[in-house]
Amino acid sequence: QVQLVESGGGSVQAGGSLRLSCVASGATHITKIMGWFRQAPGKEREGVAATSPGGSITRYADSVKGRFAISRDNAKNTLYLQLNSLTPEDTAMYYCAAGAAGSSYLAAQSYPYWGQGTQVTVSS
Repeated sequence: QVQLVESGGGSVQAGGSLRLSCVASGATHITKIMGWFRQAPGKEREGVAATSPGGSITRYADSVKGRFAISRDNAKNTLYLQLNSLTPEDTAMYYCAAGAAGSSYLAAQSYPYWGQGTQVTVSS
């Protein structure tokens, strides 16, 4: 089993920045691909960003390209998401996810392990 704990969410004004962190514990040897997803009230969960085991491959949703950056520190079993130039449309619960492998980095079905989420609220 893998446990994922997110932190770093909060309330910011439009144009602001946040840095989310996700610490993995347990059977971390199976946390190969890792990603961030978000879900706003009344909307489906969407893949935001994801990365390969070594971090050399990254994928982003079109809506966040150029504003968000995903990174990972495998020595610390930690995944990060830097959120810049935030807009009210970025308001959502952000979830960390981990999986052994997946053909689609931004597809939720690639990830069997999920954190509880951290809330990001952006005001105009």
